[in-house]
Amino acid sequence: MKLVWSPDTATKAYIDTIKSCELFQHSSVAELISAMAAGWNVKLIVETWSQGGVTTTSIGLDIASRHTCGRHVCIVPDEESKLEYIEAMEKAGMSPEVKVGEPEEVVGGLIGIDFLVVDCRHSDYARILRVAKLGHRGAVLVCKNASSRSGSDFGWPSVIDGGSRLMRSVFLPVGKGLDIAHVATGGGSSGSGEGQGRWIKHIDQQSGEEYVIRRTFHTASAN
Repeated sequence: MKLVWSPDTATKAYIDTIKSCELFQHSSVAELISAMAAGWNVKLIVETWSQGGVTTTSIGLDIASRHTCGRHVCIVPDEESKLEYIEAMEKAGMSPEVKVGEPEEVVGGLIGIDFLVVDCRHSDYARILRVAKLGHRGAVLVCKNASSRSGSDFGWPSVIDGGSRLMRSVFLPVGKGLDIAHVATGGGSSGSGEGQGRWIKHIDQQSGEEYVIRRTFHTASAN
């Protein structure tokens, strides 16, 4: 099985997020992320948040979870952050599930994540991506505030474990930058006669999208 795109659900979540975030500035990120989460019909949405952060993305994700009948979990580092977050979300008429703890540890305890949003302003964002246990249908991974991340050595292959495959990734100049990857899980070998191969990365110069293609070659069998 794999994630299947539903444009109708994506549109509904997008419009609902616009309505809910109309009093907030710079909500374009929330609208886009909400549409993606709903459009892929994800069932376990996980995000990280810390004190002083905006909640528009959380509002969009909560709206998406309602459209997909899914679960929205927000991870905060301490009780003070939890209280601030819950108060802000209640003002928006929402009450997502909140877990307190080190994001890396909490994410590692959640199984079947199919939509994960991390903040690149925090130094542990790459480690959070590495420990995530993704759903069997695959997952969408989102790095927000990607333009502000320190260093240039980040690469999606470096944070995806051996049981997953990077299908495509794209950097969008929305808000302070969104770096998004679509990951497939499972698959494995196809039995006897399977060819060997290698992964080839291609970046579309016009759209900025990154495609990862597997080129397979077969070895001749001995007679």
